[in-house]
Amino acid sequence: MIVAAAQFPSTPLDIEANAARTAALLTEAAGRGAELVVLAELALTNYELDAIAAAPEQYALAPDDPRLAPVRDACRTAGVAAVVNCPGAGPAGTADGMTIASFVYGPDGALLTRYDKHHLHGRENGPFTAGPDAGGRFTFRGLKFALATCYDNAFPGIAEQAAADGCQVYLASSFHDSAERTEQYGATARDNGLDVLLANGVGRGSESVACGYSGIWAADGTCLARLADEAGLAVAEVGRAAGSAAAGAEGIREPAGDR
Repeated sequence: MIVAAAQFPSTPLDIEANAARTAALLTEAAGRGAELVVLAELALTNYELDAIAAAPEQYALAPDDPRLAPVRDACRTAGVAAVVNCPGAGPAGTADGMTIASFVYGPDGALLTRYDKHHLHGRENGPFTAGPDAGGRFTFRGLKFALATCYDNAFPGIAEQAAADGCQVYLASSFHDSAERTEQYGATARDNGLDVLLANGVGRGSESVACGYSGIWAADGTCLARLADEAGLAVAEVGRAAGSAAAGAEGIREPAGDR
C-alpha cells in the first residue's frame, strides 16, 4: 500500500482553512497513488495550547463536525483514507474531557476509528485529558495499523505493544521542534519490525517551532521518503515483509507556501 505523510504550516485556530488545506493534500496524495494520508498533531488548529484552553467549546471537534466536511468529502471523492489530528470532543460530544484526538476516516468518509493521545506532555495536561492506555488500532486494505501521537513515541512500550498486537504499520502524528527528535522513528521501525510513518508539524506553535522532517521508514530502519522543513508530501510503499527496502518508494518534495 502507498501511504503519505502530509506537512504544512497550519493557520492558527482556523479550522475551516486547515480543513480545506487538508482536503487539497488528500486529493493530491491520492493522485500520487496514496491510499492513506496522515496529518501532524493538532494540524486542524495548529499547536495553540493557550487559545484552545481559553475557548475549548470552540475548538473541540467531534468526528462529524460540519467544519470537517471538506475532509470527509475529499476522502470520498479521492477514495483515500485519512488520519487527522485535532482537539477531540469528550465522551458527551462537548469540550468536557477534551483530548488530542486522531480521527481515521475511510475512503467512504466514515469514521474507522479514533485514538486519543495517552501520554500528554507538559502544559497539554491543562486543557486536555489523557486517552486510555488502549486502542489506536485499525485494519485497512489488509494491513493492521497502530496510532500514536508525539509524546507517546517517547515510550518504547507503545511500539512494542503494536508489534505484539500484530500491527504492520505504525503511524505517528507529532509536533517536534528539532530534526534530531524525528530520527527516533527509524530506530522504532528497526527495533520493532514495523513500517513507520511520521507526520510532523511545520511552523510556529504556542510552545515552539515545529521543524517538519516528516518521513516514512521500512521495517529494517531504511528511510523510504523524507521531507525537510517545506510543506508537502512524503510518499512511500509500506506493508512489505519486515526488512524490505520497499523498492519503488517515492519521496515528493514541494515548495513551501499556500496552494
